[in-house]
Amino acid sequence: MIMLATGAKYGFRNAVPFVFGVIIGKQIIIWPIGFGLMLLNKEYPYIFTFFKYISAGYILWLAWRIANMRIFAKTSDRPAPGFFSGLIVHPLNPKAWALITTGFTNFVDPTSPVLKSTATVALCLFGVQLVCHPVWTLFGERIAILVSGSVYERYLMLCFAAITVIFVSLAITRS
Repeated sequence: MIMLATGAKYGFRNAVPFVFGVIIGKQIIIWPIGFGLMLLNKEYPYIFTFFKYISAGYILWLAWRIANMRIFAKTSDRPAPGFFSGLIVHPLNPKAWALITTGFTNFVDPTSPVLKSTATVALCLFGVQLVCHPVWTLFGERIAILVSGSVYERYLMLCFAAITVIFVSLAITRS
């Protein structure tokens, strides 16, 4: 959603340094979370289940917030956030920590080697972000032009929230 909002507010081209900062910033927190969870799971095998439900609950709460969010087309007279602003987004964002924790607790075999599991999650998320973040930023620029302030904006945000709920539900019921 931050990519969508940044694209809507500053335009795609102005948001590119921020986008790459966000991508690198997630890598900064994946590694400590991965090593911590994997090692903690060896001592306390039920830790994955606990964190799975806590993280999923937090992301569902965020879906409710998304449903009530509004898009604002370019209204800022300030410069777009840069690379270093993007770099700190994930380390300061509880949603990122929850998302990464959910990724480990839902898609990693708790008995797999720590380095292999963490590297796999890091590479997967890097690849997804490298493709999706610029697309979402461009989408934000375009969607702001099309629906900002219209009756369709509310329906779009409800769809985003519903998609989030569906994917969290699938992740929880998968295991």
